Amino acid sequence: MTTYSALTHVQGHDAAEALADACEDLDPEPVGTGTFEIEDGSGRWEVGVYFTEAPDEIALALLAAAYGANPFAISEVPDVDWVAHVKRELTPVRAGRFYVHGSHDADTVPEGVEALCIEAAMAFGTGHHNTTKGCLEALDRLATQGFQPHRIVDIGCGTAVLAMAAARLWPVTVLASDIDAVAVDTAAANVIANGLDGRVICLEAAGFDHPMLEDNAPYDLVLANILKQPLIDLAPEMAQVVAPGGRVVLSGILTTQAQEVTQVYGDAGFTLERRDDLAEWSALVMERRV
Repeated sequence: MTTYSALTHVQGHDAAEALADACEDLDPEPVGTGTFEIEDGSGRWEVGVYFTEAPDEIALALLAAAYGANPFAISEVPDVDWVAHVKRELTPVRAGRFYVHGSHDADTVPEGVEALCIEAAMAFGTGHHNTTKGCLEALDRLATQGFQPHRIVDIGCGTAVLAMAAARLWPVTVLASDIDAVAVDTAAANVIANGLDGRVICLEAAGFDHPMLEDNAPYDLVLANILKQPLIDLAPEMAQVVAPGGRVVLSGILTTQAQEVTQVYGDAGFTLERRDDLAEWSALVMERRV
């Protein structure tokens, strides 16, 4: 089946969301829309609209003009099994003691590693992105240093790879939340596939806005591999839910954004313990001051 994509850029999150909402009323009706921040510090967002019929180019042009967006770039999308394609392209990743692989590479797992099976799916966190790799390496170091958290949560968990890694390191139940229902379903399936059912509990929530997340605070370890602005927005709440002496592992931020995030968390009562840069991405480990 032939599908079509229409992509544009617009300044600001609110304008992007408003434009995406307006596109829902187009005829033919799109099968999906999405907004994504362009992580170059410009404040611009990409708006994507997807169709199973050729879209109305004039209507798209009018909407782009009305919301101050660039003209839509319309493309015909080839009929490709992208999950199968990604599985072929994804090779196992070693991050500290962790070995992240798909089921198609299960026979490559070496001895002496913590293996995590993550399938290509509609959720972020296969271990191949440097933000995920940086967080896994940070967890490995914390465990090696003797850090012993009792309450752990992974905010914006995606595939739950970080939550599962934490559950492998420490004998506690780990909470894992995501705002996206697809990610939560993917995370729950991965938890079962990795034999961690009952050890990692997956929840749909925005930030800490869930009764179970609130009831389990304060946390000794919070993992948040999301984006700069959500991390900044969460800083005041992090200061309330992280126990003194607890750690936060933060990523999803460009190296050019790391100082700003560090400053915001410093103002909220955290001290930078370690920063690691992998290519253009940073991972921060910060301690809640006593």
